Amino acid sequence: MSELISYHLEDGIATLTLSNGKVNAISPDVIVAFNAALDRAVADRAVVIITGQPGILSGGYDLKVMTAGPKEAVSLVTSGSTLARRLLSHPFPVIVACPGHAVAKGAFILLSADYRIGVDGPFSIGLNEVQIGMTMHHAGIELARDRLRRSAFHRSVINGEMFNPQSAVDAGFLDKVVSPDELTSAALEVARQLKKINMTAHKNTKLKVRKALLDTLDNAIIQDQEHLG
Repeated sequence: MSELISYHLEDGIATLTLSNGKVNAISPDVIVAFNAALDRAVADRAVVIITGQPGILSGGYDLKVMTAGPKEAVSLVTSGSTLARRLLSHPFPVIVACPGHAVAKGAFILLSADYRIGVDGPFSIGLNEVQIGMTMHHAGIELARDRLRRSAFHRSVINGEMFNPQSAVDAGFLDKVVSPDELTSAALEVARQLKKINMTAHKNTKLKVRKALLDTLDNAIIQDQEHLG
């Protein structure tokens, strides 16, 4: 499919593997590849598993792009938020098999999925934007507000607190933690279970449940374009 996002389809399950350097940076090209892979998964009517390289899902947006200028930063954040919205409304189940660190946009990928599995180990999961001098964008705030537990939301977004895999479950970034060698089999088992549900009911219920969030994200994306620009 792409050197940045590989696509493997087997038994109605499409595995999308992110591979973009040491930190799996989310660049404009990665987002293009993501959307192309999701298009293919819809055509294949497949349950989706998103994963990364051993030790990392993603360290966030490509900082070279984010620091290139306001125009480049706004464009990347807008396309990234639009991708999050697409994942939240994807017509088939989306699972993330997080093989390690998930930071900033990497953590937002977790917050955009239907089921999230992490691995036990010395890994950091969370939103570090304020730690590195970035004011959180509106779309990110609203996504975190909806998907994180109330007790963790302010600590995560305002304080930039990072979580280990076990505490990330309590915070709301993950649903389950397994050992690294169990990640693939655990993700496939969840995918096989989700294949059994009625996909029309899944899609329609998902859109009902997330209608307020999706509407809020639409407005937040516009706000970010105006504010960041």
